[in-house]
Amino acid sequence: MIYIYLIAAILFEVVATTALKASEGFTQIPASVITIAGYCLSFYFLSQTLKGLPIGIVYAIWSGAGIVMISLIGWLWFKQQLDGPALLGIGLILAGVLVLNLFSKSSVH
Repeated sequence: MIYIYLIAAILFEVVATTALKASEGFTQIPASVITIAGYCLSFYFLSQTLKGLPIGIVYAIWSGAGIVMISLIGWLWFKQQLDGPALLGIGLILAGVLVLNLFSKSSVH
């Protein structure tokens, strides 16, 4: 169940950040409401995750997965360009998240 909370926290954070871009500096009310609700839900589920997993591991996975997903959304939806160093960095973040999940005994509770 703890990993379902973590996945929910990541997804709500990604929705909130995407809506933040669409809110145009909080001038667009629907996107602004989605942003605030998304971050609140993300932090709620993140807090539930912290009941069973170490904060360093949780934060690394939450932020790393969020960065990768937001970068892909920026590229696909907002047509933002990703150059070689950006792709390399995203790949390294993804590799770090995978190493934490697959090999670290710190994330086992």
